[in-house]
Amino acid sequence: MLRLLDHLEEWLITFLMGAATLIIFVSVVHRYGSGLDIPLVQDWLLGLNLGWTQELTIIMFVWMAKFGAAYGVRTGIHVGVDVLINRLSERNRARFIIIGLAAGALFTGIVGTLGATFVFENGAHYQILTWLGMDTGDLYEGPTTPDLEWPTWMVYAAVPLGSYLMCFRFLQVMAGFIRTGELPHHDHGHVDGIDEAHLPVDANPYDMGDNLHPHDLRHRQMGENGDERQGDKQ
Repeated sequence: MLRLLDHLEEWLITFLMGAATLIIFVSVVHRYGSGLDIPLVQDWLLGLNLGWTQELTIIMFVWMAKFGAAYGVRTGIHVGVDVLINRLSERNRARFIIIGLAAGALFTGIVGTLGATFVFENGAHYQILTWLGMDTGDLYEGPTTPDLEWPTWMVYAAVPLGSYLMCFRFLQVMAGFIRTGELPHHDHGHVDGIDEAHLPVDANPYDMGDNLHPHDLRHRQMGENGDERQGDKQ
């Protein structure tokens, strides 16, 4: 199930990014092509209504950002300044990492709950009862978007869905850290699809020492092993 969730998350982000880019490209070509004095072609382009493209791409980028944030927690691509935490001893470092992950889960959980309440009151409750064929009473139907005329609660649903997924990812990373002492890492220099030289067996790809991520308890940074061994000998 987790692997399926990972794939759905990646497919959704990929689709939103690719579709939004394509829509923007078509819109720009249409805008400039409509200004060209080309018989028949100009009339055909002017007859096309693409005024909705900006609104749609904004919606798609909002959804992409919310689910991309959850993806970032899972893969460790969020950048943070952790100079002080990385200088702590292993025990204290582990405590602060767990506190940070728990705080992230708590914050995103609160945002998700507030977002769900807003979406529910902004027309989702009315729509759900309508789909079920139940009496809506005096519930608020909710506004629609200006161009596409979509219910706004469908757009705002990105907040609770993305925030709850991000909360789950924080808990997932925290559980994995407690179990293995390892945090997800991301190589910012890696480009998918490009073959890279294989590192020697004794090379540690996490020896970045960049203070952009908390140093976990499994992957040592350069000099840590030697310093600890010297400390043990003393």
